[in-house]
Amino acid sequence: MQALSFNNIGMTFPDGTEALTGIDFSIDRGEFVTVVGPSGCGKSTLLKIASGLLKQTVGEVDVDRDHIGYVFQDATLLHWRTVMGNVELFAELHGIPKAERRRLATEAIQLVGLTGFENNYPKSLSGGMKMRASLARTLTLSPPVFLFDEPFGAVDEITREHLNEETQLLFQREGFAGLFITHSISEAVFMSTRVLVMSARPGRIVAEFNVPFEYPRQPDLRFDPEFARLSGEVSRELRGSHS
Repeated sequence: MQALSFNNIGMTFPDGTEALTGIDFSIDRGEFVTVVGPSGCGKSTLLKIASGLLKQTVGEVDVDRDHIGYVFQDATLLHWRTVMGNVELFAELHGIPKAERRRLATEAIQLVGLTGFENNYPKSLSGGMKMRASLARTLTLSPPVFLFDEPFGAVDEITREHLNEETQLLFQREGFAGLFITHSISEAVFMSTRVLVMSARPGRIVAEFNVPFEYPRQPDLRFDPEFARLSGEVSRELRGSHS
């Protein structure tokens, strides 16, 4: 079932900068699509348009914006709230009764591996733990569409790999439609059912790769010859997209 579609999306900012042109693709429930492209090509702009934070200049977006999960580059936790308080926040803002939101938050905290840290404040958490709390906060609402704006770019490589593994397990369990932005080709191939390559500004889709590996994906997949071959093809297209 189609969950998100972009139909001939173009975006030109008031200063005349053309960020996106002719963006056409859709994502079904149970698909995880990652977009890679040069810096400044409009990847994050595309997410903002999907969420309604920006209005496109031309084209149409088809998505239920009342049921979108958005995971930002920064964990955006409230420093005066505990992990439990932060994870409960979205459910609280949606008017979910206290007992139910506590149940939802407890389940989400367990899913992301933060059980035992419910009463910790953000200042005592590592970068990876903060991102897990951010994921849990969004999971409480079980959104059918998840938008990820380079959420793991600020953590070390080993933590990033662990978060990749955990997120693809959450994807398999929840079956949402995922749109993920990253600069990491390895991350894109490991996580996704499809990888899209964008050109330099104005961003447009110049290549698409179907990723054949079954879920759940094990860490050793990164050393598989087929994984290396596909990553190399994406890399070649990405290098070409800079021109």
